[in-house]
Amino acid sequence: MYEHFFQCPYCWEEISVLLDTSVSQQSYVEDCEVCCNPIEFNVICEDHELSQFDAQPLGQ
Repeated sequence: MYEHFFQCPYCWEEISVLLDTSVSQQSYVEDCEVCCNPIEFNVICEDHELSQFDAQPLGQ
């Protein structure tokens, strides 16, 4: 598991997520641990390394 820090697209607080770098492509929704708004994550890993990370607000 890899801990990745990023800024919430709603409240701008720095938060972290745990990523499984053994999975090459992941898309999922998780709530911000600070403001509880839903964030859509799109993650790409290559050779067990994070190569692309995108966290966008989920249109409500």
